[in-house]
Amino acid sequence: MEGRFIPQPSPVSKPYWEKASQEELWIQKCEDCSAHTFYPRVACPHCWGENLKWVKASGKGKIYTYTVVHRTDLDAFADKVPYIYAIVELEEGPRMSANIINCPVDEVHTGMPVQVVFEELGSDMKLPQFEPRSS
Repeated sequence: MEGRFIPQPSPVSKPYWEKASQEELWIQKCEDCSAHTFYPRVACPHCWGENLKWVKASGKGKIYTYTVVHRTDLDAFADKVPYIYAIVELEEGPRMSANIINCPVDEVHTGMPVQVVFEELGSDMKLPQFEPRSS
């Protein structure tokens, strides 16, 4: 995608991006306190343990909060306005930011059930986004 920002995986986030390129959403789970966490990191934000492992997430969640973006200064997003930018609370507990796609802006609402979908970014990279799901 021309002009689009392409994430540069770090050693910590590399497994996340590798699984996303296979259209799977993976998050970390602490082996010490059993809490799930997102974004990729080296220590659990709940207990500070360093015993994190990667687990496949359900890909389901609900919109915790959102905004509808009507204007942007970024050329890479100019053809996408208006778009929905949201914080999605995954069934496993962590919250992650993503766009809500395949949803009219006047139908989005907090608590809306969503499921992960993947946007092709090129260079064998896919970006997790979310779309409405029934129940």
